[in-house]
Amino acid sequence: MARVKYDTTRQDSDHPQVQDLLSKINFDTKHGQIWFDEYRMVLMHTSIIGYLRKDLAQMIGLERTKRFFIRLGYQAGMKDAEVTTKMRPNLNEYDAFMAGPQMHGIRGMVQVEANQLELDYQQKKFYADLNWLNSFEADAHIEHFGMSDEPSCWMLLGYACGYSSFATGMTIIYKEVECKSAGHAHCRIIGKPLEQWENAEQLIQFLSPEPLEQELIALQSELRALKKCIYTDSDTDYNMFHSVGQSAAYKQVCHLLTKAAGSKVSILLQGETGVGKEAFARGVHQHSQRRQQAFVAVNCAAIPQELIESELFGVEKGAFTGAHQSRLGKFERANGGTIFLDEVIELSPRAQAALLRILQEGEFERVGDCQTRTLDVRVVTASNEDLEQAVKAGRFRADLYYRLNIFPVQIPPLRERREDIPLLVDYFLERFENMYGKSIQGLSEKTKAFMQSYTWPGNIRELENLLERAVLLTDDQQLIKLSAFFPQFKQDPEQLEQGLNYESVLQTGFCLESHEQQLIKTAMQKAKNNISEAARILGITRAALDYRLKKYQNQSV
Repeated sequence: MARVKYDTTRQDSDHPQVQDLLSKINFDTKHGQIWFDEYRMVLMHTSIIGYLRKDLAQMIGLERTKRFFIRLGYQAGMKDAEVTTKMRPNLNEYDAFMAGPQMHGIRGMVQVEANQLELDYQQKKFYADLNWLNSFEADAHIEHFGMSDEPSCWMLLGYACGYSSFATGMTIIYKEVECKSAGHAHCRIIGKPLEQWENAEQLIQFLSPEPLEQELIALQSELRALKKCIYTDSDTDYNMFHSVGQSAAYKQVCHLLTKAAGSKVSILLQGETGVGKEAFARGVHQHSQRRQQAFVAVNCAAIPQELIESELFGVEKGAFTGAHQSRLGKFERANGGTIFLDEVIELSPRAQAALLRILQEGEFERVGDCQTRTLDVRVVTASNEDLEQAVKAGRFRADLYYRLNIFPVQIPPLRERREDIPLLVDYFLERFENMYGKSIQGLSEKTKAFMQSYTWPGNIRELENLLERAVLLTDDQQLIKLSAFFPQFKQDPEQLEQGLNYESVLQTGFCLESHEQQLIKTAMQKAKNNISEAARILGITRAALDYRLKKYQNQSV
């Protein structure tokens, strides 16, 4: 095969293959980040690698340092191959493969010159004879160690092995046969499948963990097992909730709810929509003496106002047209157990009075019945609105509020417990992988970075929904990319953080009511005129949306 030289410093017209790689590099100076596709990168002085190499050699010896850098390079090569092989699906094997050597040059690590390259993936054939010119690693080694008796381009060698193995689907091993640090004019490597090397077992050892590392891994595994066996009471408390977390904010909520779970005291869970209030309510039930009885969850905002009393407290036959038989309400179904009333602020005045009677006397009457019935039920309520403000506004009974507010607990939004995001991602990924029969390789680095900076207005529910969609859009055995989370946006998803340009909106002639009406109209269309669903889309209560709908309807009359 003819000798071919690839030089990434040449003009675009001379070397068009490199441009597809260069286009994937993004310098995000605003956030202090450099990205190659979905992977974050850094620029650093090459002398830093030399210092690191020298320090490691003094601590663990030169041989172990060599193994470390080979494995480090191997992982870098695998990462690059994962990206570049997808970028050149329509090119021949030779041009597609050369993305790896070209990335070496783009990174400023080495200039690659192909003496001979034979590729035939179908026949499982591979042979590479490559020159390395201007190796940064050889120069760094000479600077800190002087000339060497053996080759020193360890990280570059590992990169070549990792890249070629991923790109070809075979285990490719390279050997550096010439090196500048050993007195040669330049560096040179030979690569071929593992089984074609006479000393294959010796070469493959360089890609395997050290015995010291294996021992440390084993000890870490034993330590994790011991920790599972000696959980403190507080650790057990954190694990008993049907939620996931390890942040201080999460643990504080678990601590408070654990204290209250063993009693009959009413608990009021407050927090934004989607923070997982029902999961915590279920945790309270499971940690109480009522765990063997029913847990009934009710979304008060989803029940029409005219039906909410009969749904909660039951109805007697003939109470109203259509009531052909007596029916138990949610409270009777929860007798002996726990009832969770979400969006309790949506209760009608009559329902509020009936709930207060249950809390004070343990008594109630079905709709259309005069018989007083007794029950024993634990009441956990939740609201994403400030009930105290609702009391001042006359929308909620003060006496009921004081009864519900005996033990208030504020559930923090996801943006205040970012340490829990990786745990929640793992939890939901496992669920959706099982649901859709896929094995996802996790999130790309860019996706992870975005998830940590995103404000999560929809909290855990938004995270769950976005992950489910991302799993559906991601191929099996692949990483989830940022585009899988927001496929409907053509622009950079970073713009999601910026939201609307409010300064451009607030121009002469701006009308808040007009914009509000348009938002409500759009939400109602999206929800197919379901007021409760539209309210959830807008992030307000059903009552608040109903009030606005009536207001704008009256204005148009």
